[in-house]
Amino acid sequence: MPLYSKLSVPKENTTQSCVVFLHGLLGSTQDWDEVASVIAQSYPVLLIDLPGHGLSQSIVLDEILGFEQTCQFIVESLQQTPYQSFVFVGYSLGGRVAMYLSSYFELPSSISLCGLCIEGGNFGLRSEKDKRARLNHDIQWAERFEQQPIADVLDTWYQQKVFSSLNPEQKQVLVTKRSDNLGHSIGMMLRSTSLAKQPYLLDALHRSTIPMLYICGEADNKFQHLAEQSQLTYQIIAQAGHNAHVEQPERFTHVLNTFLQQWK
Repeated sequence: MPLYSKLSVPKENTTQSCVVFLHGLLGSTQDWDEVASVIAQSYPVLLIDLPGHGLSQSIVLDEILGFEQTCQFIVESLQQTPYQSFVFVGYSLGGRVAMYLSSYFELPSSISLCGLCIEGGNFGLRSEKDKRARLNHDIQWAERFEQQPIADVLDTWYQQKVFSSLNPEQKQVLVTKRSDNLGHSIGMMLRSTSLAKQPYLLDALHRSTIPMLYICGEADNKFQHLAEQSQLTYQIIAQAGHNAHVEQPERFTHVLNTFLQQWK
């Protein structure tokens, strides 16, 4: 079952690798519009709504097969395009899915993944204790999304430390924007793709020969630390927090464009 996606093709030179954008939890293809509109002037661009989000809200996942199912849906969406070679750009949950797809998912021979740009994606948890705690954390949030008015849950969601760089006005904008989501769909995605259910991906990324760039905002202390410790190539976006491509789209686009130059 292909996910909802939209393809933009530049007027010239359509034989390049297609750049695929994956949003984060609570997001949609619209989150990438400002960045993708610039990238689409030079590269084919595919924007995808993940299961339970945007125009893919009705697509549900099995809790056990969450990552595998999501990757299968994405591959089916890729196969709807005329392209065989792809560069993935993923934010947060979308970054985790992209890393899983490159490390664990068996791609069909007709699909080639030739680059990864990950923004604020967690590589995974090592200890069983940490996994149990995270699963409990995600289940509690999932239950709140499923049982309470979504605007009320979002008010609390954006008080989490990872969003501390946002001022009250920015948080309220996000609450309003994200209130279009269906609580039960977000709860489903939280359960199915919990960080606790994700393998630890960094070792596999080190073994990979796929070019990779990790991006994080300078105010995103947690993910800046992960980037520094990862031994991967990384870039810090000035005056940005966890959601750098929304907070500083021009700077993010410049960094991404530089990364993509190797496929021109």
